[in-house]
Amino acid sequence: MSPLQFDPVFEAALVQPAVRLILAALLGLFLGLEREWSDIDAGMRTFSLTGLAGGVFTLVATETGFESALLVGGLFVLVQAALLSLASLRDEGALHLTTSASLLVAYGVGALVVMGFVFAGVTVAVVSSLLLVLKRELHDFAGALSRDELRSVSEFAILAFVVFPLLPAERITIQTVTLEPRVAWLMVVTVAGIGFVNYTVVRTYGGIGVVVTGFFGGLASSTAVVGSVLDHVRRRPELESFAVAAVLLADAAMAVRNLAITLAFSFPSPLLAAVVPLGTFVVGAALVALWTAGQRESVDLDLDSPFSLRNALGFGAVFLLILAVGTVAQTEFGTAGLYVSSFVSGLVSSAGATTTAILLFRGGSISDSSAVVAVLLATAASVLVKTALALTGPRSFTRAVTRWSVLLLAVSGVATLLVALV
Repeated sequence: MSPLQFDPVFEAALVQPAVRLILAALLGLFLGLEREWSDIDAGMRTFSLTGLAGGVFTLVATETGFESALLVGGLFVLVQAALLSLASLRDEGALHLTTSASLLVAYGVGALVVMGFVFAGVTVAVVSSLLLVLKRELHDFAGALSRDELRSVSEFAILAFVVFPLLPAERITIQTVTLEPRVAWLMVVTVAGIGFVNYTVVRTYGGIGVVVTGFFGGLASSTAVVGSVLDHVRRRPELESFAVAAVLLADAAMAVRNLAITLAFSFPSPLLAAVVPLGTFVVGAALVALWTAGQRESVDLDLDSPFSLRNALGFGAVFLLILAVGTVAQTEFGTAGLYVSSFVSGLVSSAGATTTAILLFRGGSISDSSAVVAVLLATAASVLVKTALALTGPRSFTRAVTRWSVLLLAVSGVATLLVALV
């Protein structure tokens, strides 16, 4: 049986070996699309047959007990890939190693599907196809990396894939705080990862308009967005409408990030009450931004890479400090103390205040409603910080940012009250 739960009709169909073999061939065909388009010798038919071969040899191995059959098939694919590489080296003077690796992946996909790991097989096929299609973008991105950025990528990989498994999986209690070390660290890595991924998006596509430079730049560093647009609006007053839109979109990006953290890490009991206020703010900010500025206007954001080992550890330290302050405030002063500490912490790091509230909720220290209010207060505090930063700009720009920020916060609050009353 497939580990993924399908509709009963599909589940019954997937039990049949013939259906799995057909699926293996189709996934191989899908993998071969890009190679066929690139005019490589091994195209759709070769990949489809390779995926089918993976399924056939796996079926033989599992049904007859002749486990070496799977190895024999794999060796056949390796020989085929080697011959293709040698032929390309002879004819074109270049080794098509990507094609050889893709054939081996197609064989593995066929084997996974027939073994019953349908979802895993489909996932491998889709991810592999994306890697093939995004060849140019991946090469351009890697070639444009500076030494510091390459080091940042390596450090991020260490934190995400080396440190994380070393942390204890079980909950631990320190004084009155119950922590899940892996979940806490995953939150830190997630926040750092969001910033780094969107930093690369802005660097690659930052010139296409307000949506990318404002929203995705805000995910990387909303403070940097405000600083950049302030500099531009001082030098070029005609960019004021764009600058206002960029600030609002940066705030919206911050709210999206906090909502994503809230829903993802509160699972399996997601704090859905946060969707209405944060969602209202995000949608409202996006509509106002697109109304006040054309999508084609752009600005060069002077962003530094938001990820480094020092930044990640610094965020972790701030996060632990906020967690300690929030816990003490909640213990000594009750819910009101938690709310005050969340707002004050949000002035420094809304992500840190959000992760603190979610961890306290997961540990049973606060209720779901208290956690949602804490997240909303931290988000509102961050919006007010960006508004305060805008005060250093031209008067008309300051008035516009203040007016729209306060209005959006008020509308979000009214939407929350209406939902609560209903």
